[in-house]
Amino acid sequence: MQTHTGSCLCGVVRYRIDAAINELTHCHCKMCRKAHGAAFATYASVPLDAFHFLSGKDQLGVYHSSDHVTRTFCIRCGSNLQFVDNREHELGIAAGTLDSPLPAPPQEHIFASSKADWYEIRDGLPTHDEDR
Repeated sequence: MQTHTGSCLCGVVRYRIDAAINELTHCHCKMCRKAHGAAFATYASVPLDAFHFLSGKDQLGVYHSSDHVTRTFCIRCGSNLQFVDNREHELGIAAGTLDSPLPAPPQEHIFASSKADWYEIRDGLPTHDEDR
């Protein structure tokens, strides 16, 4: 079994993932862009039961960005950590918070129809105008 670890910027929130990370998704929707302050947000999808907080769970902020999506972040440093869709059995981990090495898994762009007008997707990865 593969294990990955990660943390927020200040290190108060730490987590472990007891599963392989088999894909990364670059989301260009407006909410992800706003939440991350970047052209897109990159998430690693992992099974809910494979994710474990090691410390700092009491330092999590929660924002319900839609009827079915909850985003978590560290209330001390502001790092975005999770994208949780209550209709799924997986959660998205903000890939930039991973501390353990991650060989480049398959990747794709989603919600490209909403991408920032100043950003051009030129990496040749599969691109979807909406979700896959």
